[in-house]
This record gives sequence, C-alpha cells and structure tokens, in this order.
Amino acid sequence: MKEGLQFLDELSSIQKKFLHKGGLCVGLVVTRTAQKSQFPLSASELRTEEGGQVRGLGKAAVQSILAEFGMTQVLAEEGGRTSRGSLGLMETYVAALNREWKQGKLDLDLVLAWWIDKVKLHFASKGPRFHFDNGKSIAANLADIFAQAVEIQKNAGGANYVGAMLQHLVGAKLDIVLGAGVVAHYGYSVADHSTERGADFEVHEVAIHVTTHPTEALVRKAAANLKAGLKPIIVTLSEGVVGAAYLLKDTEWRDRIDVIDATQFLTANVYERSLFRVGECRMTLSTILARYNEIVAYCETDPVLRIGF
Repeated sequence: MKEGLQFLDELSSIQKKFLHKGGLCVGLVVTRTAQKSQFPLSASELRTEEGGQVRGLGKAAVQSILAEFGMTQVLAEEGGRTSRGSLGLMETYVAALNREWKQGKLDLDLVLAWWIDKVKLHFASKGPRFHFDNGKSIAANLADIFAQAVEIQKNAGGANYVGAMLQHLVGAKLDIVLGAGVVAHYGYSVADHSTERGADFEVHEVAIHVTTHPTEALVRKAAANLKAGLKPIIVTLSEGVVGAAYLLKDTEWRDRIDVIDATQFLTANVYERSLFRVGECRMTLSTILARYNEIVAYCETDPVLRIGF
C-alpha cells in the first residue's frame, strides 16, 4: 500500500459504492476539481446551483480524465451524474480529503492514480461464465448463467444485471430467428418501462415486454398495446410468471396477454434451431450468447454484463 493512500482503501472498504461506476466517476471528477482548488474544500460549492447533483460530474468530464491515461472505454454513459447517492459520496470524499490535507499527507497525483487503478480493475472485471454441461438440460445451463448474474448483482450497488441480461438474451434470440436489424436494441437503462416506447421489442404486430418482475404499470402498458392493435407478450423469469398471473387474474386482459417463462422461451429456440439434434444444442446456444455479447458491446458500458466462454 502506498503511503498516504491508506485513507482511500479504508474509505472504499467502508463505503463500497465508491468502487461502483458512479462512485468511480465521483472520485475522478472530485479529485480533478481538488487539484485545481484551494483547501479546505467546500462540499456545498461542489453542488450544482439546483443542489441536486455534483458540480462538473458527467460523461465528458470523466472520459477526459481517462483519456489522459490512455483509456477510451466508457465508464458510465451519464458519468455518474444521475447515479443515486453521488452527492452523499461526494460529501464523504470531500471530508476525507480535508482530513488528509490537515494532516499534511495529501498527494493528489497519487490519489488520482489510485482512482485510475480502480477504474482499470473495473474494466477488467469478469461477468458470468458459460460452460455447457452436457449432463444438464438446456434450461439448467441457462439457469446457471442467471444464477451467476444474481450473485454479481448482490454486490452491484443497485445495478440490475439480471434484468439487463434477460433483455439482451431475448434480443439475441430475436436476432438469430429474424436476422439482425429487424428489431431495435436499447441499453437496459432506456428499456420500455422508463421511456415512451411501447415495448422492449416490437415485431410486426407483436409487442414484447421483458422483465424480471412484472408490475401493474407493465400490465397497463401491455393493455395499451391491445388497444393499439398489438399482441402483447410478457417474457419473464419463472417467479415472474406467477406474479404476472396474479396481476392479470381479475382483469379483462387475463386471456389476452401471453406470459412466457424466459428460460423456456430460450430453451425452445435452442432445440428448434438445432433441429432437435442434441449434439448441435451447445453450438446453437453459443451462437445466441455470442450475439448477446455483440448487443451488450453496442448498447451497454459495463463489461460485467459480458458472458465469458
């Protein structure tokens, strides 16, 4: 451990969100601001005029700092600007910097290098691994990938890796079936539940909604699809199928909206594309996952979403 950086290791150990994307962005931008400022720093002066965000925080500022160190990967599309808790992280970090400054231990060049090292570790972090087990069913092989995503999500500070993975796996299947370019792909943060789009995917007269946990809002959106002359389908995890059935049971749409288990949705396609030749299933699933990785590379910035082979 380099002398003078112990406070950063302690800080990130206590507040683990500093090592997530938003926290890394805060660390980079506030450190750069500190290099140009007089001490002690004032947390209030690092707030925007509206008071709701960290001053100067954003994608352009973050990527400019990374570029100085030869890094071109995008750390976060919003540069941490919209991350929940960024203000709290900034205030905690400013207090820590001021303490180190008062003790005469602060070397901001070393501090910035520490943050850069953490960004490199983030980019090098690995997501789920795919290992096809011939002794297991196709559904069990897929369930293993989702189980890994669940474990990663537990330490992700609110990031919904399972939801993002589910959306892009369905998108990959659609590309394999229909051909690339037929359906549009979007980042998980701009999924249909957070925009004015009618569904995650639209294919001819079918509107496909992908979710880990169906909600009343999603059911209302599916009902709006019906009114627009579209056939809605909800693709979700097994527990989500039960939840969707509960939400629909006393509605006029209970017999008009299809709810499909995502694992079965993907499993059926693997068998069909393999012409029910068991020996071909591994290659077919690998093709879907390879397309998934291409979509993730195009739509997302977090490398943890990539499935390794």
